[in-house]
Amino acid sequence: MADRQYCLVHLLRELEKVDEQRAAAPHATDDGWHTFAKTLRRLIRDGIRLRKRPDFSPQRYATRIRASRCLDALVRNVLDHDAAGQPVDRDALRLCKRLRRTADHIFTFLDHPAIPFENNFAERMIRPAVILRKNSQSNRSDRGATTQAILMSVYRTLKLRGHDPLHTLETALRTCVQTGQLPPLPDTIAADG
Repeated sequence: MADRQYCLVHLLRELEKVDEQRAAAPHATDDGWHTFAKTLRRLIRDGIRLRKRPDFSPQRYATRIRASRCLDALVRNVLDHDAAGQPVDRDALRLCKRLRRTADHIFTFLDHPAIPFENNFAERMIRPAVILRKNSQSNRSDRGATTQAILMSVYRTLKLRGHDPLHTLETALRTCVQTGQLPPLPDTIAADG
C-alpha cells in the first residue's frame, strides 16, 4: 500500500472556519474547543516547521518526530471525555473521530520527506478538469461524469509520465481493437539531462 498524507493545510483551514463560526455566535459555549484547537494547531505547525528545516532527515530528528505525535493523546482525551458522558465540544468530537480514522496519515511527511504535508499538487492537477466541467455546463449525467473522471485521470497520468496523451490513447485504442485488450499504462519516460 502506498504512503498517504492527510492534507494539513485543509485541516488548519477547517480549524479557522470553526473559529470564525464561533466568533459570529458569541453566545456559543466553549466545552474545550479553544484548548483543543490550540493544541492541534501547535502539533501540526511544529511538525511542519520541523520538516522545513534545511537539515531535516527522519533519522536525525527521530525523537522530535515521536514528540510531534502527541496527537493520539489529544484525540484519546476528547473521546474518553465523551465516552464518560462529560461535556465535549461537538466540533472537537467530530474532528477527533476523523483524526482517529486518519491518524496514520497525519505525519507521513515526517517519515517520508518526499511526501508533502499538503495536496496542492493534486489539486492543481484536477483543476483543468473542473474548469472544463464548469465551462461545458456539467456532465449532464452520472455516466458522463464517471467517463470524464476516468479519461481525465488517464490523461493527467500520461502527461505526468512524459507521454503525449492523445497519441498514447490512440495507440492503446488501436491495440484494443486488434487484440481485444487495452495495454497497461506506459512507464514514466526518464528526463533528459
